[in-house]
Amino acid sequence: MLEERVRAVLARLEEEDAREREQGVARELRARQVARTTGQFLFSLVAPQADCEVLEIGGSRGYSTIWLAAGVRTFGGRVLSLENDPAKCEAWRANIAGAGLQDWAQLVEGDAYETLPAIDDVFDIVFLDAEKDDYEQLFRLARGKVEPGALFVADNVLSHEDTLGAYSRARQEDPELESVTVPLDRGLELSVVLR
Repeated sequence: MLEERVRAVLARLEEEDAREREQGVARELRARQVARTTGQFLFSLVAPQADCEVLEIGGSRGYSTIWLAAGVRTFGGRVLSLENDPAKCEAWRANIAGAGLQDWAQLVEGDAYETLPAIDDVFDIVFLDAEKDDYEQLFRLARGKVEPGALFVADNVLSHEDTLGAYSRARQEDPELESVTVPLDRGLELSVVLR
């Protein structure tokens, strides 16, 4: 069960996101966070795993990071979150601290094309929620950071099917992966690394 301080930060971020969408705030200025049920799904993926190492590409203000960090806290692990926007990075730090999850989440600030190659870690789960045109290249960069048994989760593959349909098809045609599109919220592509 999530404690009250975690629930409070999640609820505030959900309200902010709904308000920004209602007010028509420009896309690049909004949090553009996952839906709550996607957050719960991410939590359920990582919570049962011991020492789960998660790479999040596109941390925004930390909404999905909170779900992931609350999950890895259960049996150990951490979330390494990449975010480029300085204002979102500042909000990320405040939200993670507000939720009391700073021991389970770390932020790498900067362009993922520059920061990702410098990361030496091996990850169990990679959550991809960045600019849609970048998914393919970011997948390739992150592919070298995982071993067989790892899982890639890409968000928005149905809501942005015109852009991400090719991403899903490429994963499903890759003989080194077993990949399936899950019609939850905006659509998730789950790709298990076989070899």
